[in-house]
Amino acid sequence: KAIKMGAFDYMTKPIDANRLMNAVNHALRIRELQREVRVLSASETSVRVDNPEAFEGIITESPAMRKLFSYAEAVATSPKAVLITGESGTGKELMARAIHRISNNRGEFVPVNVSGLDETMFSDTLFGHVKGAFTGAERDRPGLIERARNGTLFLDEIGDLESGAQIKLLRLLQEREYYPLGADTPRRSQTRILAATNADLAKRQQEGMFRNDLYYRLIGHRIDIPPLRARPEDVPVLFNHFLEESATALGRAVPAVPKGLLALLSSYDFPGNVRELQSMIYDALSRSEPGTLSLSFFREYIDNQGRGSSQDHTERDER
Repeated sequence: KAIKMGAFDYMTKPIDANRLMNAVNHALRIRELQREVRVLSASETSVRVDNPEAFEGIITESPAMRKLFSYAEAVATSPKAVLITGESGTGKELMARAIHRISNNRGEFVPVNVSGLDETMFSDTLFGHVKGAFTGAERDRPGLIERARNGTLFLDEIGDLESGAQIKLLRLLQEREYYPLGADTPRRSQTRILAATNADLAKRQQEGMFRNDLYYRLIGHRIDIPPLRARPEDVPVLFNHFLEESATALGRAVPAVPKGLLALLSSYDFPGNVRELQSMIYDALSRSEPGTLSLSFFREYIDNQGRGSSQDHTERDER
């Protein structure tokens, strides 16, 4: 009768603690999946963002980006890992920071670039070490996992993580525990894991460069940020934002925008995405006379990038 009235489950007394925990966890997983389904099935015009202030650092007018914001809200309180993918310069860390803010985790947001860290360096950086673990370890040193306790650990460039370190990360995700270097007993992790990469992890998995089990642990939730060329409606609003930001940094008045500049930028592919646009504007403004913004600089920059791209293709073809 209770289930017919809307209860998720029921149990008889005396209450079995294991059954109670399993029922609660099952209910949470089902609710999480239902929220994700609602977000993913929503039309772009009906997407609702309840925490717009969390995404203030991501300047956009794109319906596709707003749909990602809604999805990020839906998974922000989940304990599962989130994998954020996208080309360099699309704003993956900004998305991770937004998820952390919405999660209401009381601890810090701790970012670390794991590219190039071998197994030992990875362990020492993330898990820390105990006194005497190696020569020079004169006292215990907590790692970033401890610093991010009750918060979020953001692992950038996860696609470049070496195989030995991948095994240790897998254990952390599976068992929620880790061993500091030199320790005999594990410690519990109270940290949410977010990861980001511009690499194709599915391809690296097929090539044997990335562990299958770790890959599937990381894609419990996935956010794929589209490149700037796929959302041209964002170019004008980003341009105005970065122009004001650059003028303030240089102590100048915001100059008038040359006629035809936005059309020129909208036709450019931006291989470096939002970060490239930001750098381009700052460089152009710093090289222009006060009160002006040179259109020729942008033309020259885009022409040079085009020639460089053509040369790269030619060299690859010759090889």
